[in-house]
Amino acid sequence: MNVALPQRLETVLRSVEAATQRNELQDAVLRLRDVLGIDHLIYHWVSNTGDQFAVGTYSPEWAARYMENDYQRIDPVIIGAYQRFHPLDWRRLDWSSKAAKALLEDAARNGVGNQGFSVPLRGPNGQFAIFTANHSCDEDTWDMFIETYRRDLLLVAHYFNQKALEFEPDRVPGARPSLSPREVDAITLLALGYGRAQVAQTLAISEHTLRVYIESARHKLGAINTIHAVARALTLGLIIL
Repeated sequence: MNVALPQRLETVLRSVEAATQRNELQDAVLRLRDVLGIDHLIYHWVSNTGDQFAVGTYSPEWAARYMENDYQRIDPVIIGAYQRFHPLDWRRLDWSSKAAKALLEDAARNGVGNQGFSVPLRGPNGQFAIFTANHSCDEDTWDMFIETYRRDLLLVAHYFNQKALEFEPDRVPGARPSLSPREVDAITLLALGYGRAQVAQTLAISEHTLRVYIESARHKLGAINTIHAVARALTLGLIIL
């Protein structure tokens, strides 16, 4: 893996932003995989009507086998992504069941690396996606990679997700809301898993004041609750973890 992220990342991001067809995202993901110096990079999208598309570097054989075996039902990565908003290090997931172990072994036989970092992504109308970096290496090497590229992976994930939203059929463009700096701070800390008391303490404000910031952000984002507000802010790129 590369020691420092090359400036070519900006070129890749510009190509994602300028993409007008889905196959251009496949080209971008291939280039980004090479820029990062890892084995695999994958973006998988499910629309609010159940339509799916994916771009990535897993082999077609593994992609077909994954679907044929209905692995998404028992995949700890998929399960964890539905339950959380923050990124998932595969090592922190529960692989203890017999089915999950069998999936892991099958994946390894089909060229999937032993290390993974997945970013759950959501759209404003129930859309769901996962952006995953995957590689074969030891834990220390992977820890260094994630420490170096975590923010870049989150940024790229949201670029891909925003473009997928634009490609969705019958999409109605909406105005991008604007959050105040304090609202961004509050929503970011909540997305990282902080409790409200911890957020208030970190920001040196009262819980009452924090509640005002959260409710204001929720209203601006058109969210039905705090969890929805976090998801909307992430999807729109208003916060980067």
